[in-house]
Amino acid sequence: MLKRVINFICLFSLALVIINCANRGNPSGGEKDTTPPLITKTSPENYSTNFNAREIKIHFDEYVKIKNLQRNLIISPPMDPAPEITPLGSASKYITIKIYDTLSPNTTYAFNFGESIVDNNEENPYQFYRYVFSTGEFIDSLSVSGSITDALKRTTEEFVSVMLYEVDSTFNDSVIYKEKPKYITNTLDSTTTFSLENIKAGKYLMMALKDENSNYTFDQKNDKIGFVDQFIDLPTDSSYTIELFKEKTNFKATRPNLISGQKIAFGYEGGHEGIQIKMLSPAADTIRHRITKDQQTDTLYYWYTPKIVSDSLFFELRKDSYIDTLTVRLKDQLRDSLRISAGQSRTIEFDDPFELEANTPFENIDEKKISFLDKDSIAVPFSTSLDTLNNKYQFNFDKTEDNSYTIGLLPGTITDLFGDSNDSLSYSFRTRSLADYGNVRLNLRNATYPVIVQLINENEDIIVEKYSTKPEAIDFNNVTPGMYYLRVIFDANANGIYDPGNYLQKIQSERVSYYPNIIDVRASWNLIEEFILQD
Repeated sequence: MLKRVINFICLFSLALVIINCANRGNPSGGEKDTTPPLITKTSPENYSTNFNAREIKIHFDEYVKIKNLQRNLIISPPMDPAPEITPLGSASKYITIKIYDTLSPNTTYAFNFGESIVDNNEENPYQFYRYVFSTGEFIDSLSVSGSITDALKRTTEEFVSVMLYEVDSTFNDSVIYKEKPKYITNTLDSTTTFSLENIKAGKYLMMALKDENSNYTFDQKNDKIGFVDQFIDLPTDSSYTIELFKEKTNFKATRPNLISGQKIAFGYEGGHEGIQIKMLSPAADTIRHRITKDQQTDTLYYWYTPKIVSDSLFFELRKDSYIDTLTVRLKDQLRDSLRISAGQSRTIEFDDPFELEANTPFENIDEKKISFLDKDSIAVPFSTSLDTLNNKYQFNFDKTEDNSYTIGLLPGTITDLFGDSNDSLSYSFRTRSLADYGNVRLNLRNATYPVIVQLINENEDIIVEKYSTKPEAIDFNNVTPGMYYLRVIFDANANGIYDPGNYLQKIQSERVSYYPNIIDVRASWNLIEEFILQD
């Protein structure tokens, strides 16, 4: 037995020796390559003058490829048509740029590749390579720099274009809607600062654009914009801060259409406030109608009764100075049937009413057919109100903590515009304990009133807001525990809402300040914060 154990130990030791010897012979593979590619030659040479070539070649010491070119490449001034740059999707020891645009005389052009040039193996980037040339006798060498902020949001957008438009005898404010800029750069994704280089002396309009369509022109519906109030003169030692904002979209009605029986959808761009829809057809004197708003889209619904037998209906739509005459083709479609649902989940907040909403317009409610009981089966006093635009019945009542409620509706309690009514309905919901919430008090210093004070979450959704016209403590009571930010809007025109800027009117956005610290609201806690605002 002892001899067999000794033999086993010997064999095991010999195996370990063989394995170790084998491991010593295995190559380690060497260190990872972290060296970016190097340029060995450019043709024509970088920073050439009197440039008239139609093709540029940039040679490297190893195989390279182009990655995310559309996100990284900035050509200033922009070229139309755009140049062809190869290789795309494969590796090569040189990059080729083929120019198809007619180049302007005495102009300096720059190709900024960002981080799009990488080696083929490890994708080490050749960072921010710029190829520059001039069609004139010299390279323009002036520059201007600055930073981008967002007028309303906590964080600034990535890939913001900063543009210069030359102010000459042909300049007008509408140039940003239809022409490409003289010079352009981009903040890319790593910084909110910018630098425009190789510019010639002169007077310029400076603006920033979150260019969603990548066409270097301002699209009010989709793009954010920012601009420097005054024209800038180069050369300059000044640095500029540009605030991005989303303009209010100019109002425009889209073509209406019948989407179900006696229900017409009027789409629009811009705000719905103040829209008036008037039927011009002879049947207008014989109908009743209601207008409601879609909760997700920019659409108003025009409901009417009784049914109209006609091929078309004609309408006039007005908003401020906007007037349009619209035609709706009719066809035989079924009318929607009344469906009622609760507007909230089973938990209701102390400051919110209980709401009922429906897919057809509410017309009447009989409160005598409603039972409203708490958890002890005690009747709860209540009142109802109808939000006609949003088509919601609101039940207002005094709530107590940690209570449950039941609302019962007998058949025929609610009728809609078409005379349809409900079957028996019952809804249950509850309140939480006050100890489940936290409270926040904010004291402002150096504020210019009036102000809108908002408590917002990580996604910048407004949780609650307060309006203040004088120095006073701002209280946010019964706040669900969580992490929040405090935002103060200086309501310069005292209209109760935040107003963004407008480029054509040369108006900047209303001032917004963020409390520097995140607010940690905890259950049963009372927070008192002081916000010292900058003058």
